[in-house]
Amino acid sequence: MRKILLFLLIFLSNRLFAQSSDWPVLKHYEGKNLDKIAMPVGGIGTGNISIGGNGQWKDVEIMNKPGIGFVGAASAKMAPCFMIFTQDASGHKRAKALMGPVPPSEYQGQQGSNAPNNGFPRFQTVSFDVAYPLATVNLDDDNMPVSARARVFNPYIPCDAEASGIPVAVIRYEIHNKTAAPLTVAVAGSLDNFIGMDGSRYELNDFDRSVNVIGAKKNRNAFKQSAKLAGIFMSSDSVDKNDAAWGTIALTTTDIGKAYTLSHRTELDTKGWNSDVNDIWDDFSDDGIFKDTTFMPKRDVPHAALSVEFSLGPNETREIQFLLTWVFPNRKDWNDKTTVGNYYAGLYRDAWDVAERTLADLPKLESKTLEFVNTFVKSDYPEIIKEAALFNTSTLRSQTAFRTSDGNFFGWEGVFNSTGSCYGNCTHVWNYEQATAFLFGNLAKRMRQIEYHYGLNDSSGLMSFRVSLPLNKDSNWKVAAADGQMGTIMKMYREWQLSGDNHLLEQNWPLVKKALSFAWIKGGWDADKDGVMEGCQHNTMDIEYLGPNPEIEFWYLGALKAAAAMAAYMKDQAFEQTCKSLFKKGSAWVDANLFNGEYYIQKIQPINDKSRIAAGLIAGMGTRDFGDPDFQIGDGCLVDQLVGQYMANICGLGWLADSVKLKKAMESVWKYNYIKSFDNQFNNMRTYGLGNESGLVLTAYPDPSRRPKIPLSYCSEAWTGLEYTAATEMIYSGMTDEALKTMTNVRNRYDGWKRNPFNEEECGNHYARAMASWGTVVAYSGFHYSGVTESFSMGNREGNYFWSNGYSWGNVSVKGGKLAISVHYGKLGLKRVGIKGVGEIVLKTAVILNEGESRDFVIRN
Repeated sequence: MRKILLFLLIFLSNRLFAQSSDWPVLKHYEGKNLDKIAMPVGGIGTGNISIGGNGQWKDVEIMNKPGIGFVGAASAKMAPCFMIFTQDASGHKRAKALMGPVPPSEYQGQQGSNAPNNGFPRFQTVSFDVAYPLATVNLDDDNMPVSARARVFNPYIPCDAEASGIPVAVIRYEIHNKTAAPLTVAVAGSLDNFIGMDGSRYELNDFDRSVNVIGAKKNRNAFKQSAKLAGIFMSSDSVDKNDAAWGTIALTTTDIGKAYTLSHRTELDTKGWNSDVNDIWDDFSDDGIFKDTTFMPKRDVPHAALSVEFSLGPNETREIQFLLTWVFPNRKDWNDKTTVGNYYAGLYRDAWDVAERTLADLPKLESKTLEFVNTFVKSDYPEIIKEAALFNTSTLRSQTAFRTSDGNFFGWEGVFNSTGSCYGNCTHVWNYEQATAFLFGNLAKRMRQIEYHYGLNDSSGLMSFRVSLPLNKDSNWKVAAADGQMGTIMKMYREWQLSGDNHLLEQNWPLVKKALSFAWIKGGWDADKDGVMEGCQHNTMDIEYLGPNPEIEFWYLGALKAAAAMAAYMKDQAFEQTCKSLFKKGSAWVDANLFNGEYYIQKIQPINDKSRIAAGLIAGMGTRDFGDPDFQIGDGCLVDQLVGQYMANICGLGWLADSVKLKKAMESVWKYNYIKSFDNQFNNMRTYGLGNESGLVLTAYPDPSRRPKIPLSYCSEAWTGLEYTAATEMIYSGMTDEALKTMTNVRNRYDGWKRNPFNEEECGNHYARAMASWGTVVAYSGFHYSGVTESFSMGNREGNYFWSNGYSWGNVSVKGGKLAISVHYGKLGLKRVGIKGVGEIVLKTAVILNEGESRDFVIRN
């Protein structure tokens, strides 16, 4: 009986350990769905390191370059790793890496498995719980007296780019004694000194033809200790201090004092044949305490390790905390030549300084991060919206996005494994995403300032859709994109409205006018100024549309409507009337001429007279035959034909054409563009959907005989950014079920087994357009805020909803004609409050809700 009771006590204790957590969980992964997980851990503009679904640390991207697949020096045997040692009272010792099994997909390679740390013993069972940026890896093993939980995050507080831009990975290993006897336990972390390496510099090993990563030179590791920290400080005096991969790294622990025994290694055996791997394992697995030994000569890439030993009582749980911090100040420009610097690097002396200062603020940073994630996860948005929207915001903290030393915000379109993909804050790609504006409004405003003050030609009004670095108008790629340029006008309106920053508009209004007026120049997009774009329109499909089409036309109509509203505020009556007149004519024309009864089509209009092509519109785009054009839409049903309407609805600008026709067009997108199984779909281009996966294809031709011989460039592909755009517009059109199915199809493709759920690809990894997913949050709740009029409104779907305007955030309850608004960060000015379809009230006295305050508003009794 005693043994049975003891067993039950241990079993229940283990169950409580497995279930208890003060961190929210949005998504649980286990089994094969762990294989592709790699969640970036790092701040906005700092680079990152990723945690895998099995607990393996991978993809070291802290050295100003993408480093997908990079884990350090040539041998994957010594990738970043944490280990555990246990010893019971009888002297029985056990040691394992704190990670789950190697995925079967990584079993094979030229020398066996290519998986990082593939030779280390591991825990038998593993699962992954996450509500980004809070990740928990759960580990257990019948042969180990302990179970473990790795809890990992980086501070993430919407509207606070500085707090969300710290170069740190907070790493906690929660160890639970499953037995009724005391244990001696040690937890250790180890990694290479990566300085000088960035994953893009290689040489071929003559012995086994394997690839060696190069760049480090006489790097040095040193053990340091301060009042609250102890650990390894990594530096290099020999790597060029102007190199992008030069900087400092620190692996520290906060668990110091009498209850802990700290030990370390600053170098491992250098004899070769993986003697270093043997060295660290023998040293640690013996007693959990490292014996620091100096080997001569030292390697260019010395390996460091840090161990914390402690006692663990029967059924006791204890958490050991590590901080991985870094500072790499020398970010280069798009072409890898000129140093433009990192904003975060100007805030810290080195990696040790990051650790000390972050530690002091960590309780507050974690508390606010938890408040955000809990507020969002507990909202009444459908789970698929929360997953798609939240997980894709990790792109802001990947190497896709960065801040230069002056604080400006830039982005590639995405990143390849070791270099950026398509430079320059590409206007037509970044048009789609909504996360930056609604979560970090000041960063969005900086992008607008860059577009208008550095991308726009002051005399012609041509806006380069890619800006140079360092910022220099003369160095820009002097090509305009019709969708990109019109989109920046709508985004300027969005940023003005969300922020209530009238100075932003006043400062940029003359430039906004120039950008819109560029459509009307000789040979331009709307040269005859009739509200319809007929000219040569370069666009996000990387081709030129010839003739009116819905994709660009609705961007244009949205820009006209936004410009009219901005002109009204600026009391620019003449320009306001011009925009209103063109909008009215263009809106009527598109309904009468492009709507075919089901959706909007393109009227292909070849251009034989080159004078009709505005100078600069196709410069550098290669030779095109404008008399008999290929790569057009024609009668196709385009998945994002209403992208301009998508932006208009998010901005609160209303319908851009007949709402009945617009909603019918979205029904047709679902009817014709939905692919139940890509097994039956031919695709001559890139494959983002395969096998029996489902999704929305870019262009569908209900009548195959009407398909152009050479259709739209990417017509058979499926882009998640466009699928989210369509899903958002479906919600606005009353097609919520179809929208949720569309999003479910996307996330089923990024399920952790086939693809990484934190990396939706298009032209590169962590593709910016996928952050269009945040638009579904705005659409589903019906949230709209104008800082200009201080008006706050929601849709009439009852429930609790997280809201954010990019400068403040909180929760709002919609119930029975009442709104209960609470502010969790920032402050919110209110003069008008409303519920769509219910009504609006004008407050007798303006209200300012500060952080921590809330107020109820009765819209209808």
